[in-house]
Amino acid sequence: MGFFSKIKASLQKTRNAMMQKMQSILNSFTKIDEELFEQLEETMIMSDMGVETSVEICERLRKLVKERGVKNPAEIMNLIEEIISDMMGEETELDLSTKPAVIMVIGVNGAGKTTTIGKLCYQFKNEGKKVLVAAADTFRAAAIDQLEVWTQRAGVDIVKHAEGSDPASVVYDAVTASIARNCDIVIVDTAGRLQNKKNLMDELAKMNRILQQRAEGCAIETLLVLDATTGQNAVNQARLFSEVANITGIVLTKLDGTAKGGIVVSIKNELGIPVKLVGVGEKIDDLQKFNNADFVKALFDHSDDVILDENVETQEIQEEEPEQKKSWFSFGKKKDAESEEVELVAEESEQIEPVAEEPEQVESVPEEPEQIEPVAEESEQIESVLEEVESEEIESIMKETETEQEETPKKKKSLFSRLFGKKED
Repeated sequence: MGFFSKIKASLQKTRNAMMQKMQSILNSFTKIDEELFEQLEETMIMSDMGVETSVEICERLRKLVKERGVKNPAEIMNLIEEIISDMMGEETELDLSTKPAVIMVIGVNGAGKTTTIGKLCYQFKNEGKKVLVAAADTFRAAAIDQLEVWTQRAGVDIVKHAEGSDPASVVYDAVTASIARNCDIVIVDTAGRLQNKKNLMDELAKMNRILQQRAEGCAIETLLVLDATTGQNAVNQARLFSEVANITGIVLTKLDGTAKGGIVVSIKNELGIPVKLVGVGEKIDDLQKFNNADFVKALFDHSDDVILDENVETQEIQEEEPEQKKSWFSFGKKKDAESEEVELVAEESEQIEPVAEEPEQVESVPEEPEQIEPVAEESEQIESVLEEVESEEIESIMKETETEQEETPKKKKSLFSRLFGKKED
């Protein structure tokens, strides 16, 4: 796979994040106006193109649209490609014209310095060049051991000192050894202590003095390794490192794993530092020389993206079909189970219906007065007894007083009153 194919594949996420959004904006407009330029500028800024670079691109775009009398928004994308291509300029390769040629590799820890050095050693060795590595990062623990593993893998020599020793002394010994061994290239690993710029500046200045003395007239490349996934933070790192070192090129790693490939344009436009190498994968041969024209072309080329997306969607649908069938089948089972549960609940409700008849049983409560009726019957019995008692007394009285039969009603009345009086007593 050539560089263009690899760079195009690595920029897939950047195209989806930035270029497709810009294209959708252009498709939503029927005329070119200020709102269109503002939305394009906002999209570029959000895609880590950088504020300064995004504003400049849109300003130049306005001028081109006015000069050429462009009316159709569909033509805007070609103008943006032309502007970015002009910003990138001509490609700049590594200067390896002298023997030995020196490559100093700087950058913060974690950006991929050690991996970059290992891949460079592998490529130069395959080109038939003799390489020597100086392990001058004596500050970070295990940095020397990691670098030694890479040099063994690439099959090149290494010059190292004990951890914590003076980095400049390692460089001195490495340059001396490279001249004695007739090496073509010396690669120097350095510490990435950007948080303490004064110490870093002093170390780099001391190394440069030794290089000028021991390898006078040699070509010196100072490559800054940046992690593309950090976006604008990588641009800020380049700005800070440029204050303490004469950076001649950028090595942009992990470009295949990020949607922030627009920082390449931002670094070149704002700092004037060219990208000379780019990492497009994890393999040892995935560190490629950077080509500006191929980068711009790959950034705007969507010819394979649609086919790739369609295949991915079709594959996803095919893979999901068994799961969908399974889900439909399980859904039917679930539905049947639910219906069975409903039927069981219905049966239980039928069994519970007798409980619902409790109101009828409750209705029997008001009938309690009927149970009280026996009390009324007792009163009637009492009255009958009283009447019998009264009748006996009346008869006895009537026998005693036969002459007073005509006045019996009155006497009865008095007798009743007397009887009631007795009862009260």
